[in-house]
Amino acid sequence: MTAEPREGRPSEAERSLEVRWIFPGRLATAVTEWFGRFPIETESREDSYLLEPRLPGLSVKVRGGMALEVKKYHGSPGILEVADCARGRLESWQKWSFPFSPADQYGGCEAGWRPVGKRRRISRFSLAGRQIVARAAMLHQEPQCDVELTEVRTIGQDWWTLGFEASGPADLLPSTLEATARLVFSHPLPGDADPDLDESKSYQRWLSPPQ
Repeated sequence: MTAEPREGRPSEAERSLEVRWIFPGRLATAVTEWFGRFPIETESREDSYLLEPRLPGLSVKVRGGMALEVKKYHGSPGILEVADCARGRLESWQKWSFPFSPADQYGGCEAGWRPVGKRRRISRFSLAGRQIVARAAMLHQEPQCDVELTEVRTIGQDWWTLGFEASGPADLLPSTLEATARLVFSHPLPGDADPDLDESKSYQRWLSPPQ
């Protein structure tokens, strides 16, 4: 697989604060209805993650066959806790995205790469005054948080994930993510899934657990 030049330039580095939970099995209808309280966008794509060679502190993937995305892990600033509803490990990341034109020979399953099919439901939130609100569109550099509920399929197995990604001014990332999480979890997640520390991990950590 090769990244080939095309029109456009690499993106500027973006900083984000994230938390994600990943659960085995198929996504229950009750959970999609719970998430449907908010306006959503939907998207289906396949991402391919680089698992070998291991690159400590880096996550590398081909996003939907259109971009090479590199993320650098900057550690965990602590634990997100929403009383009686969720506990997750906050993760600080820096991300770059490069234009990518897939070569004809790239089939998404070369040695060292893991294809992951995703059907994503995304809700977007931003700060309005001192309150977090759902928004149809975002302004550049506005404090915001994307929340995604995603059906995942890889190596013949079904999983699903709930993730929060805050972006914007660095000093507002924690408050933006925490306010969004309080709003989303104002109704507890239905069913048997327990968003706790054992399920809290990035895609890269999930796909390539510590040896």
